[in-house]
Parts: sequence; structure tokens; C-alpha cells
Amino acid sequence: MSKNRPHGRYGRRNLVRVGALGAAAVLGASSLTACSRADTGAKSLDDLREQGYITAAINNEPPFGFIDEDGETTGAAPELLREMAKELGIDEVRAESVAWDALIPGLNSGRYDVVAAGMYITPERCEEVAFMEPDYKVEQAFMVPKGNPEELESFETVAEKEDVTIAVLNASVEQGYAQAAGVPDDQMELAGSATELLDLLENDRVDAVGLSTFSLNYQMEQRGMDEDYEVTDGFIPVNEEGDPESPAGGFAFAKQNTELRDEFNTVLAGFKEDGTLRETVEPFGFDESSDPGDLTTEQLCAAG
Repeated sequence: MSKNRPHGRYGRRNLVRVGALGAAAVLGASSLTACSRADTGAKSLDDLREQGYITAAINNEPPFGFIDEDGETTGAAPELLREMAKELGIDEVRAESVAWDALIPGLNSGRYDVVAAGMYITPERCEEVAFMEPDYKVEQAFMVPKGNPEELESFETVAEKEDVTIAVLNASVEQGYAQAAGVPDDQMELAGSATELLDLLENDRVDAVGLSTFSLNYQMEQRGMDEDYEVTDGFIPVNEEGDPESPAGGFAFAKQNTELRDEFNTVLAGFKEDGTLRETVEPFGFDESSDPGDLTTEQLCAAG
């Protein structure tokens, strides 16, 4: 998967540009730059190149980002982040798995440089973080016992059945979709990771798990659950106004760190054009249906 490009098409260009500034110019600007960064907490691309790594938060949700059996961080988002970082001259991605509802607080506190968890881009989250352009889109689905005995097809069908319980990530869009569909709190079990959600299902504590189609299909295969469970057909959820949503996601940077976000966006645009995006995420079950096409972060932030 790695292309062994030490600075890549975009990173090398920027390194040459920085190198051409000359020692006097760099020294002359250093005190001002240090002051502005201290005020904002933002890291520049040069900061990350100098320290040699970027810190990322994941949620241990296969296939978006997870810890494999060897203890290594992998998944569609971390692998794509590694490829983009290489292009920009950043040698290493250091990732930590945290609960879903701790991702944005950790980012905004400066503990992480980026969230690499396949986070859906929503208007509410756009108020808190600076999203890159979307790198995938997806539909929602449920994992249910084989045969789908409760005949669950959407969050609305969950709300209609008072005895049905569904597990979703705490502070996730699925939780919001369920609430918008009228699912009461006592019919929802909240968890901090996808692994915990599936444990609830396998331990018969819930009737269904609500996640994206890619996440559920990948995890069912990886955990060998296909004999006893199935993933329902994908569906497009609706918001509180009854309008259809467009589930799509990408990387999130701190709100004030738009300059760094834009550097990564430049690389992502190139990856979309030359096929590197598809090549990187395909091993994790992302097929052509995940292509975000012309969908933009501006549109997703303004939705609803």
C-alpha cells in the first residue's frame, strides 16, 4: 500500500519552498510565529515536519480505524492519513483509540492534531471542528439476529416497537438519527466503541446495532458473526425536520487549524484524481459506492 514517497508530490514542493527562504528570513519570523501559535494552539505543517509525526485520535471502529491483532493501528482512515502525511513530509502517524464522545474534546484540547475515525460531517460538528473534504459516503444499516425477527428497516421501525432496543455510539449521528425518528432513550443502549456495541448484541442485551453499512459488514466478517447475524439493507436516515441526510465523513482538525487542514485537503484532492484514495481504502471494504463524488464539506455543514 505504501508508495515510498518520502515527501511526495505536494510535500516535496513545499519543502523546497521553505528551504529557499534562507536562514535569516526563518529566524526573523520565528518569534512572531511562535507567539501566534501559542495564542491559537494550532500547529503548522512545518511544526509537524520538524517533530516528525502527527497525532491522531481513532475510535477502534473497524473498518474506519482500529487496533489489529498485532496491536497496530490500521483501518481506512489511519492508512489514508499515513499516505497523506508522507506526501507532506511527515514521517509517522501516532494514533490513540478513545471513546467516541471524547474525540472532539481531545482534539480541541490540543491532545490530538486530527481525528481519523471516519467521523460524519454534520452542521453541529462543523461548529466545533474544521473538517476536511469528505473522503467517503455511506448508508446506515442495522446488525440483527439472522432472519431479522423484529423486521427492523429504519430507525422509525425501531421507534414503532416498544420492546425493541438498539445499541448506538454515544454522541454519534446514529444516536441523533434515532432520536429524530422518535426512539426513546430507554430503547437505546449507548457505548463508547463499535466493539462494545457488538458485544451487547452477542450477549443478547439489545436487538440491533446501528452503524454504517461498511462498518457492520466488515465487522461481521472479521468477527465471524455471519452464521447468527445479518446486516440489513442500507437506508438513508432523516433528520428532525424529516429531510433525508447525506451520511459522509472525513478527517477533523481543530477549528483554528484551517491552514493545516487545507494542506491535507490539497493532497486528498490529488488522491481522488489519481486513484490513490480508492486504492488505499479498498482493502477495508470501501467500494465504488463510497465515492463522495462532488459532495463538499460546505454542503454537509449547511445541510438541514
